[in-house]
This record gives sequence, structure tokens and C-alpha cells, in this order.
Amino acid sequence: MSAPTALSAALARLLARHTDRAFGLMGNGNAFLIDALAEAGVAYTAVRHEAGTVAAADAYTRVSGRLGLATTTYGAGFTNALTALAEAAQARTPMLVVVGDAPTGGPRPWDVDQEMLAAALGIRSYTLSVADPERTVDRAVAYALRVRRPVVLGIPYDIVNAETRPATVAPTAASIDLSDPATLAALTASVSGAPMPSAPDSTVGAGPDTPAVAPARHQIEAAARMLLEAERPLVLAGRGAHLAAATAELGAIADRLGALTSTTALARGVFPRAEYDLGVTGGFGQSAAMATVATADVVLVVGASLNQFTMRFGELFGAGTRVIRIDAEQVAPPRTAGPVAHALLQGDAREVLAALLDALGAPGPETPGGSAWRDRVAGLEPGGALRVRDDGGAEHPDGVCADGRLDPRAVAARIGALLPADRHVTSDGGHFIGWANMYWPVASPERMVMVGTAYQTIGLGFPTVAGVAAAAPGSTVVLSTGDGGGLMALADLETAIRTAPSAVIVVWNDGAYGAEVHLYGAMGLDEGPMLIPDADFAGLAGALGATGVRVERLADLDALAAWTRAGARGTILLDCRVSRSVVADYQREIQRVNGLDAPEA
Repeated sequence: MSAPTALSAALARLLARHTDRAFGLMGNGNAFLIDALAEAGVAYTAVRHEAGTVAAADAYTRVSGRLGLATTTYGAGFTNALTALAEAAQARTPMLVVVGDAPTGGPRPWDVDQEMLAAALGIRSYTLSVADPERTVDRAVAYALRVRRPVVLGIPYDIVNAETRPATVAPTAASIDLSDPATLAALTASVSGAPMPSAPDSTVGAGPDTPAVAPARHQIEAAARMLLEAERPLVLAGRGAHLAAATAELGAIADRLGALTSTTALARGVFPRAEYDLGVTGGFGQSAAMATVATADVVLVVGASLNQFTMRFGELFGAGTRVIRIDAEQVAPPRTAGPVAHALLQGDAREVLAALLDALGAPGPETPGGSAWRDRVAGLEPGGALRVRDDGGAEHPDGVCADGRLDPRAVAARIGALLPADRHVTSDGGHFIGWANMYWPVASPERMVMVGTAYQTIGLGFPTVAGVAAAAPGSTVVLSTGDGGGLMALADLETAIRTAPSAVIVVWNDGAYGAEVHLYGAMGLDEGPMLIPDADFAGLAGALGATGVRVERLADLDALAAWTRAGARGTILLDCRVSRSVVADYQREIQRVNGLDAPEA
């Protein structure tokens, strides 16, 4: 039998089987655990607000494909993290949140019912004990991976250093490879009590929540016939397709059909052939490209939720479009302005696509359908109408609006041309979310993360830099945030600057909560509570050790060009004084569905 081990030390070694990176803020409830993590082989990054611990781990998981770990103390430490936890739950990010908890003898005045609070967010909790922490940790990890949700592990305060005799654990900071069916089966089996491998090789990969279902053969054949008969086929992929590692299958089926392609915001770059891709679908899309999408007669949707933003509030597909949906879950037909046909093929994206490819057969000299549609569509060539986006140059040749502040479209286009090629983009929530998605190309889906949009929150941007930097230390982290969200998360500006070897922070400083101005201000409400006095983010960045640049003219962005040429090391913050007279396209759609006419820039 192994020698007695303090619970915190044993827990650190157990966690090291499933994760190699922790983000935390130390308090009474987790101090001994944090101290033990380094010895167990888990790298630790300190952040400055408890919400930031979860946001950083969330971003780390999305970029790296490995389970991130966040840790806070009990009570106020846990409640401070709830908004970021709600975002991770809504975004379906599997991760571990290890927190202090009330003593086993009962709560103190400063304790809260953390299990109930987590449950209200749809998050399951596991309470550790000295009896069998190994089983508890393994069950929690298996559940997080299977349902793609965060899980909370609580450490009762009075047993943090109590002695326990856990099973022997190899102190390896490996990652679980969920593309390995044997590993996934072992993890799922642990939920029902079956033994886990002693040291699984574990990452968050393809399809941990894939149900044990597959479409019937007649469903596959019917879908294949529909696709072969299509004159204008389109393949639309979402984040689920990326998580299922279905890039090769997506490319093969698009080539087989001669289809155009498009993606949701979180699946950009998932198709192998960019020359046939119409870009992001919905409010972030190019208007000419969205008009082309509306002419498709059959749309194959793979792993996309088809929410109101992707669907342009129901107007993405033309009347009579036939939609074939591949999804791991039972999903309802999308809401559309006109009638569409909807067929669901429920199952793992890679497997269903492979079955469809088999049913389609090899192309022949008399293959039915319009297999050359993508070769007939004008505007796909470099510089064509389906690729070129107005950067505001026609309206504002010098990039300056009538109010003397910069046109954010011109700023975004210029920044996009100056960023280092090897980059990962992370975005806070706010009106500005359109600019990065519309103007900054990314090479693959994991290189663009949006922490905040799933739960419609702001203020989680700065700490995500730490998560992305830990997941991709050789890449430049580019953060897109607003002045409202930036001020909310200001404590973790220090975290971002400290942790990223190479970072560009873009603050869209319009002196307002822009989304509120463009909706409620447009409705006639008093804009006073929606406005923010200009904050000197460049000065704040400089005080914390970064290079701060106040961008009031496009020429001021030459500082970014110089920083990139010099090796792109350290952090440069661009405090972009942009005009709130320019309304993002997706926001115009929100105005429209609320019966408002968007003001012109």
C-alpha cells in the first residue's frame, strides 16, 4: 500500500493525469493545492480576478484541445467566477474548475451552496473526500468530456491536508486523446465505475459528446440523392465539424459536389480549399456572399447550431431551400423567414460524412446535378465581389468620420494587413465583435476564439490572453476588446502583459457601450448611461510594461508595423479612438428585427 498522502498533494497528482496547465487565484481554500501543482507537473499561471481564472482556462481548452484547469477559493472566490463559468457552459467547453468549499462539518457565514449555484448554470459538481479522490477525479473528467461542459471539484476546507491513501498515480502532465476510441471508452466507462487506465494520454478532441446513434442507411441514401440532384449545393460547417476533426471529409464532399462552402464564426478555416469559400455566414459575412448563399438549393449543414446570428434572423436561406443537417444531437429545424425543408442525420460528423461520400459514389461522365456551380459563380477570384469588403475607404478616404474619430472598418482592415502571420485571435464580447471576424483572416478554427458571446457577456477578454499564450506560446496573441469590457476586466490587463511572449491588444475605444447605443439609443432612450468617458488605455498599458499607442489617425498604426518588423516581442496595445457612428452589419440586422432603421455612417 502507498504511504499516506495529504489530500491536496494527492489531488494535484491526480489532476496531472488529465491536464498540464492551471490558471488560478490563490485563497484559503486552494493554497495547498496550488503549492502542490508544480511538483505534480502542472504549470500554473496566476491571474488577477477569479472570473479570469475560468476565462483563461476556457481559452486554453479551445485553442490547445487539452483540458484546462481553473482554481479559486471558496465563497466569494467562487461567486466571482460564475459569469465566466456560465460562458464556458454555454460554449460547451469541457474543463476542470477546482475550488475550495465549505467544511464537512457545515457551512460558515461566508460559505454559500456552491453545488446549487453551479447546478443553476447547468454544471455538475463533485465533492472530494479522503476516501477515494481518484475515483472522484476520474468520474468528473469523464463527465466533462462526455457532455462537453465544465465540472466543479470542491475541496472541503477542513480536509485539504487530511491524509488519504489514493491509488498509485503516475505524476504525468499528459493530455487525453479523445480521437482514440479506446481512451474515450475508458473515460466513459469510469462514469459507471469501471476502472480507468493508470495514466491515460488525454486531450479534448473529436466528439466526446457524440451519441451512440447513426443515421439509417435509407436516410443516408436519400440525402445523397438530394445532394446529387442539387444545382447549387452549399456546405456550411460549424464548430462541431471542427471538434469532430472532419476537415478532410468536408473538403472531399465539397469537391465531390462541386459545392461552395461557408462557415460559422467559430469554424473559419475548416475547409481545405479557401478559393471556394464564401467566408463567415450571417451578420459577419460579406453582403454579396450572403446573397449567393440565399440562392443555394441544397445546403449541407455540418455541426452548426444555426442560431439567429448565423441565420441572419431567418433570412439566410431562400424559400424552398432543402437543408440536410448533420449534428451529434437532436436539433430542431432553424427558424426561417420562408419555408425550407429540413432533414436531420444525427451522428458523429466524420462518420456521417464518410457514409455520405460512400453513398455519393465516384463522379462519372454523366453525374447528375450542377456539380460545377462553384466554377460558374463570379466574384470568387482574388479581388472579386465575393471576397472584397468595403473598408470605409469610399465614405472616409482618410479613415476619419465626421465626428473626428476613426472609421473602425478602416482601422480593422489596416490592422489585418499588419498583424504577424502566425497569430491566434481572441475576442471579448461587444459591438466590435464584427471587426475581427470580418477583417482579420485566420488559418484554422482554433485560431479564433470568442469568450463571452455564448453567454452574451463582456469583460472576459484580457484574461483569455493568458490562456491562448499558454496553448500557443510561439504564436502572437491578438485580443479584440472594447472600452467597456476592457474597463470591466482591467485587473487582468496586467495578466495579459505578463503572460504573453507576443501580444497585440486592440481596444475599440468608442467612448460607449456600443451595442446599447446602437439599439436602445436608436430607440430614443437617454444615451447618458451608455456613454463612457474616454479612458487612456495606452497610458495604462505603458504603466504596466507594454507599449501603448494612441491611435487617432491611420498613420498611427505604423507603430504596429514597426513592432512586427522588430520581431513582435512583448505586448503592444492599440488604443483605437473609433467612431460610434459606424454600425456593424450584424448590429444593423438586430436593429432591423427591432423595427429600427440603422443610421448611416
